[in-house]
Amino acid sequence: MDQESKSEKGGSGNEEGANMNLVEGFVDHRGDPANNLKHGGITAAVFILVMAAVENMAYLGTSVNLVTYFYLYMHYDLSRSADMVTNFMGASFLLSLVGAFISDAYLSRLKTLLVFGSIEFIGFMVLTIQAQLKSLQLPHCNMFNPNETCRHVTGSKKAVLLSGLYLVALGSGGIKGTLPILGADQFNENDPKEQRLMWSFFNFFLFGLCFGASIGVVLLVWLQNIEGWDIALSLSASLILFGLFVMALGYTKFRNRIPAGSPTAKILQVFVAAFRNRKHTLPSNPTDLNPENETQLTIERSSQFKFLDKAAIRPSNTENQAIALNNKWKICTITQVEDVKVLLRMIPIFACTILMSTCLAQLQTFSIQQGETMNRKIGKLKIASASVPIIPMFFIVILTPLYDRLFVPMARKFTGLETGITHLRRIGTGLLLSIFSMAAAAIVERKRKDVAKQHGLIHANPMLNPVPMSVFMLSFQYFIFGVADLFTFAGLLQFFYSQAPKGFRSLGTSFVWCSMSMGYFLSSVLVNSINSVTEKMSVKGGWLRGNNINLNHLDLFYWTLAVLSLINFVNYLFWAKWYRYK
Repeated sequence: MDQESKSEKGGSGNEEGANMNLVEGFVDHRGDPANNLKHGGITAAVFILVMAAVENMAYLGTSVNLVTYFYLYMHYDLSRSADMVTNFMGASFLLSLVGAFISDAYLSRLKTLLVFGSIEFIGFMVLTIQAQLKSLQLPHCNMFNPNETCRHVTGSKKAVLLSGLYLVALGSGGIKGTLPILGADQFNENDPKEQRLMWSFFNFFLFGLCFGASIGVVLLVWLQNIEGWDIALSLSASLILFGLFVMALGYTKFRNRIPAGSPTAKILQVFVAAFRNRKHTLPSNPTDLNPENETQLTIERSSQFKFLDKAAIRPSNTENQAIALNNKWKICTITQVEDVKVLLRMIPIFACTILMSTCLAQLQTFSIQQGETMNRKIGKLKIASASVPIIPMFFIVILTPLYDRLFVPMARKFTGLETGITHLRRIGTGLLLSIFSMAAAAIVERKRKDVAKQHGLIHANPMLNPVPMSVFMLSFQYFIFGVADLFTFAGLLQFFYSQAPKGFRSLGTSFVWCSMSMGYFLSSVLVNSINSVTEKMSVKGGWLRGNNINLNHLDLFYWTLAVLSLINFVNYLFWAKWYRYK
């Protein structure tokens, strides 16, 4: 009997210990409660970092040279080619909302990622088929010959191009909306040790993106220019397939958050209920509002957006109250109201980062066109101008481990913060540096044009008669922007993940990608607007008109962006001071 009793006690103790290792709100691949010892952690995060690297290798390695593809093979002019690239990249970032919404509401983040990864693979295959079949291509045409009319792609050929392009955009967007949050979910934010690893994950997520992109902008661009776009695009498709295979290998290792229902509906419910109760007076006692549970009867209400508190007012009549409590469109909980307030507080911070993404769009379009007109030789080796973005990627790859392993621990000693400095200060540092990046870009472009004038190359074909100035002069603007991106991008991921309510985290962090999307779309608007305004001011045409970049005023456009970035930074300081951490 004693032995039996001991066995029962031992079994009870083992069961209690096993329950202590369960992670609340997470399940494994079978749908059973996730175990802290078997699921998640660094091992699971490594699979995600590999996927981030290979997906960005394929996506960015293709995107950086699309201007050339549209210009030389699809016969769009330079301005239209640049617009198409920024629209494509803007759409892919905006579509991260779709992946975020599905992963928050319906599917686990892992399943959502696998679905959108498959869509991106199909998109690359469609583009590969077009690049291989002569019947889906245009006949050769000399874009530099003014006497030869080159008509851009139309009809079924254009339909195939746009179908493949935007399948890639949809797939890549869905992956972006789920991948960083799936990685952060592998760490327990309530455990101080794992929380520190979680913050490091966001830094190394950026490291993985840039490491993959560094290989992509060299290897894939070389294949595109030397071996052909069909070979390069087929490799991009293979990379996506490899990434999906890696995620399948780690399928049993991941902890998956249980979907919490549509975040959009929860947000709308607060606004609808607040509108319905708009004539009611807010009670001075928080206990008169509708709590999630009894422990929240004395919850502290935030002072901002008080009109939304009316969504949680309970009817005084007991019978009406019982009916209304079952209808979220009439009465919401305090927690639900506060969650919506958090999202509203984050919107100005999100908006202030849009212009920085507009600056990034210039470095991926106009700066590459600058590189085409410069000396791209290193000894006997000639590099492709589309590979120039490896410069900021290289700096980020080098600086990210130094930032995470040296700067953050040192700053932690002074601030006591796990992240070294606050998320908002990190974001603000990046916004400040982006001003100097655009100023450096303007100075370098002015110098490039002066050299072109000195050698009588202003009216020459810039592609056939490069300016005797090293393409590595562009490294100044790229280096500064690379450091800015290190601060702002990872800082935004950390900020949105830590501040967004748990049921809204994919949606919240997708603000990072939406910021980039809005920045790319704003880039197209700015280019067209500045061209329209400056065309009326000058008989020689707009600042960015035509195919000869030597006759344009790209330096003035960069100065305009620097001034706008300065104004934006001052605006950010106001909203950062106004923001209240939850």
